[in-house]
This record gives sequence, structure tokens and C-alpha cells, in this order.
Amino acid sequence: MRDNKFLKILIPDTNIYLWIIGILVLFILAYNIQLGTIGLILLVYLIYYNWRTNDIRKKKWAKYIENLSAEIDTAAQYSLLNLPIPLAIVEFDGNISWYNSKFLDMIGEKDILDKNIEKLIPSFDIVKLLGDNPDTVRDFRIRDKVYRVLYNVVKIDTKHEERYIIMLYWIDNTNFFNLKEKYNDERPNVAFIQVDNYDDVLQSTEEAYRPLVIAEIDRRINLWVSRMNGIVKKYQKDKYLVIFENRYLENLEAKKFTILDDIREINVGNKIPVTLSIGVGVNGKNLSHLEEYAFTALELALGRGGDQAVVKKISSFEFYGGRTKAVEKRNKVKARIIAHALRQLIDQSNKVIIMGHRFPDMDSFGAAIGVYRAVRNRNKEAYIIIDEVTAAIENVYDKFKDNEEYKFISCQEAVEQSKSGDLLVVVDTHRPSFTGCPEILEKIDRIVLIDHHRRGTEFIENTVLTYLEPYASSTAELVTEILQYMDDKMKIEKIEAEALLAGIAVDTKNFSFKTGVRTFEAASILRRAGADTTEVRQLFQDDLSTYIARADVVRSAEIIEEGIAISVCKQNIKNIQLVAAQGADELLNIKGITTSFVLGLKEDGTIFISGRSLGNINVQRVLEKLGGGGHLTVAGTQLKDVTFDEAKEMLIDAIKEYLKEGEK
Repeated sequence: MRDNKFLKILIPDTNIYLWIIGILVLFILAYNIQLGTIGLILLVYLIYYNWRTNDIRKKKWAKYIENLSAEIDTAAQYSLLNLPIPLAIVEFDGNISWYNSKFLDMIGEKDILDKNIEKLIPSFDIVKLLGDNPDTVRDFRIRDKVYRVLYNVVKIDTKHEERYIIMLYWIDNTNFFNLKEKYNDERPNVAFIQVDNYDDVLQSTEEAYRPLVIAEIDRRINLWVSRMNGIVKKYQKDKYLVIFENRYLENLEAKKFTILDDIREINVGNKIPVTLSIGVGVNGKNLSHLEEYAFTALELALGRGGDQAVVKKISSFEFYGGRTKAVEKRNKVKARIIAHALRQLIDQSNKVIIMGHRFPDMDSFGAAIGVYRAVRNRNKEAYIIIDEVTAAIENVYDKFKDNEEYKFISCQEAVEQSKSGDLLVVVDTHRPSFTGCPEILEKIDRIVLIDHHRRGTEFIENTVLTYLEPYASSTAELVTEILQYMDDKMKIEKIEAEALLAGIAVDTKNFSFKTGVRTFEAASILRRAGADTTEVRQLFQDDLSTYIARADVVRSAEIIEEGIAISVCKQNIKNIQLVAAQGADELLNIKGITTSFVLGLKEDGTIFISGRSLGNINVQRVLEKLGGGGHLTVAGTQLKDVTFDEAKEMLIDAIKEYLKEGEK
């Protein structure tokens, strides 16, 4: 600023000189009138001369600016007309008001003036273009090329009004787009394949046919990989590593990983169908990330019962297959290992807190009681978190609530009492948000997980011990086996054995669903421990209003697809979730119905859905589309901020989508 003022002082200003001359002339007039008069005449002339000179200079400058503007306009017009990229000017309604020759060549049509650009380029949406974030990539495929669109909104002033036009610049992005596609197609994907029931298949196969079974598994996997021009390495007897290009993934997903069906069809002397679990890692930063993704996906596939493929794409999972029941593992080695590991963890803990899922059922409560007995047998302090006694466990809870031997605490009390060195055992759920007290998961760092549900994407991480077996009928079955191996002789009270047996009974629908050899073995162990089957049956007795409500669920059911029934439980009763679940079970007793869904309304306005199946439809896969989970034959979900009609439509859409996937 100081420099500018200094420069203004140095720049000559004729007005200042004229003022100085005028003052001097006045002084001369005061002393000599003749000389003053001559000076005054000269001053007038100088003023006239200065005005005339400035006027001429301004006119010349204005003419120079006009000529320069004309030259710039000519250059701008020439540049616009001969722009080396396609350019079009359109109105806000999409009509083309001007275009250059490059744009005409790009479109490949003639006489496009006043035509709508959205009709010439169907994928082009001018409203969406203007509404997008400026950083949004706008690529459009036109004929055999890809163009990126840039735009300017220009205001034009006319004599009568103002109007706006849109200038569209079309940048040829074909080479970059093709390079990007090639890079994406050639990116490697990593997959881990594991034969779910390798040992069981070979043990059930005659020795002479075992090499044929192994060879056929290898042959079909190698043939499948060769079709993708990939590589496969067998690094264990039942495990394979596969690397293939990303270009083949879309086809694999479209065909729902047909290798799962091909392997299941192997019949060269084996009595048990062979099933695979596949984990695929996609979009990793490097091979190390891809391996990590693939291994995580494989674990998820195994945790969901096997016979399926899971594709992990950074933060999302895609599931394929999973249409068969989990194969029961007859070997109890793992149960023995888990029992010994749990015993050590209990011995090393100050106290043990046991937690099931929200709105506990017989299986959750029975498993918690079983773990409680295991802890007390090790002479350690134990607590069970119970915030709400639901109608499902009311009868069995009454047997324990007045007994001073059993300590039940609320979620808040558990959080306040928990300290470093405590152990938390979570039973019958692996989803943090479904636990009875999610807050305590952050408070206690030593967590044991025991569950029989098929693994979902939400999972309790950083556990010190995980026993997740989807083949099992119930968590009570798993806990019974653990109790068997905890000590040389199992110590359990009669009411505890009945609670565990009730848990098995409710999840197997009285030993009619998901019942394997080990299920009956666990039941026989509990029976020998004193469990009375008559008293267990009495735990499931309902009052008259509950029975009538369940009957109304069955009466109001409607068939939406062949073998699929949907019903709604709209009655305002306390134990509505239990009624809905029992109603879904009852519907399966009707001839012609193989799958059932019952909708109900909770007190807080949340709509829940209970799904049941005889096994031909995976209700877990159906309700996962609505944010739920469970098993192939038993599943559920909850929906907030929707009406009954909306929830029913969402369910029907999910069923149709599942059936459509099955047809493909």
C-alpha cells in the first residue's frame, strides 16, 4: 500500500501544475496587472490544451479497447467452433440449441438441433447430472466409446430477459476406461476350499472305494478351477487353495457356485454326500489381504453349517448355497478339548458371569444353567444375567428363582460387579446386539462363546474360546457334552438336568427336527442324571388364552406359494413371541405346508417374524434378507418403523427373491 502511494506521488499530474500556475498568476496580478493579465491568458490556454489532450487520449484508448474486444470475440468464436472435443449447448429442458461438428460425429446422427439429448443418449439424465456432487464421475458409453461429461451453466443477458444455458464438454475417456476394466478383470482373487465332512465320508465308504472318492473330489475341483484358467493347490488332505482372475467372479456368482452341487453329486461308493465350504477374498489391497479375506469367509461358511460359498468384499459378505442341513460330526474330540480348555479358564478366573440372548428361551436358559453348574463344580462364584423373564422360560425359571444356590443378576448389576480377571460365558447367540447385556462385552476382555446357530456377519470378536457348532440341535446339547468331560464324573442336579433337557426338546421340537445321534446321547446322559421327562413336558404347558391365540394363528394362515404359509398374530397378549413361534411350528403339522412364517407385534411397536421349515427351504437365508438370522429350519427377524402390511410385503418379496435364486 505504501509503495502504491509513493508511485502516485511520482506520477506527473497536470492538474497540480495548473493549480500552481494559477496561484502564481494571482500573486503577479497583485503586484503587476499587465504581467498578471498575460499570465492569466496563458493559464486559460493551458487549461484548454490539457482538456483537449485528455479527451483525444480517452477516445484513442476506447477505440483500442473496442478493437481488442473484437479480436478476442473473433478468437473465442473461432476456438468454440473448432474446439477439438465434442461440445453441445442445451437448454434446461434438455433440448439441444447448438453443437459442434465433433459432437455430431460422436452421436452419429444428423439434424439433431432442438432434439432432446436424453432421447439421443438414453443413459443421460440432465437433472441427475446437475444434482450430482461436482466430484462425481459421470461416464457415458456412446456407441463404442466412453465419454466423461463436464459442464458449465452460463447466464445470458438479452434485451428483454435473462436465461441460462448448459454447455456440455465430452471428454473421450475410452482408453482409461478400457485400462481400468482390464485391471479390474485381471486382479487376482484368492479362495480357500474345504471338504466339510471328509473324515465322515471316508469312514462311511468301503476301503476299496475310498481312493475313488478322493480322486473324484480332486478331479471335480481341478476341472472347476481350470474353466477359470486359475491355479489350485491341495495343501492338506481336505483343503485347497485357489487363485483366479476377477473376471470370472461375476459368472461364479451368477451360477451360484455350481461346484457345490457338482461335489454333492459324487457317488462312487460313498454313503454320505460330499459337501464343500468355500471362502473367497475379493478387492484386497494385496495378496496378504486377499488371503485374510478368504480365510475369514471360509470360517463364516463353516460357522454357518458348510455346503456353501461366502464371498468377502472388503466390508460386505455375499452368501451362496447353504441349502442342506449341517452334517452332524460324530467325533467328540472337539467337545473334550473345549471342556478341558473351559475348565482351565474357569480355574483362572475370579468369578464367572453367564449371559444368553435377549428374550431368553428354554435353550438359552438351560445352557446358562448348565454352564453355571460347571462353574460351581470348580468351586468358583457364578452369576446368570436375567433382565426379563419371558413367557418361554417362566415355568422353568420358577423352579430356580427361590433357590439360594442360584444367583441371577440384572445387566446393570453385572456391569457394576465385573472386574479384571472375571470370565464371561455367552451362550446360544454369537451376535453382540442380541445378547442380554451388550455393555458387558466391552467391560470383560475374557469371553467364551458357546452357540449352535449358523454364523452371521455380526459376530463377537476377540473371544478366548469359541465353540460354534451349527450341526448341533441346541446349545443345551453342546453344554451337556462339555459337562460330561469337565470332570471324571458329571455332577448335576435334577432340576438342572431337566432345564438342559427342556432346552434340547424345544429346539428339536420334541426330537423331531435337527436330531442326530449325539442329540439322543446327550438326552440319555441327562435322563441318567435324574431328568424327569414328564416334568420336562409340564414346563411347556400353556394357559388357555395362549392356546386359543396359537389356534387363531393357524386359522388365519394363508398359502402364498406352494407349501409356504404366512400368518399374522395381532392379538395383544403378554407372550406374543412365544405364541408366534409355536404357531409357526403348528403350521408345519398341516399336510402340504413345508415352510411357515408368523408375524407379530411387540409392545414397543417392533414387528417380529418367526420362520420355520421342514428343510426344503432355508428360512435363515430368507430372513437374513430382512436383517435376521438363525438356522436352516428355524429363524427370526425384527423390523422397526413398518406396518403389518409393509412387513408382510417385505417378507413376500424376500421369499420370492430366495425362490428366484434357487431357480437360477
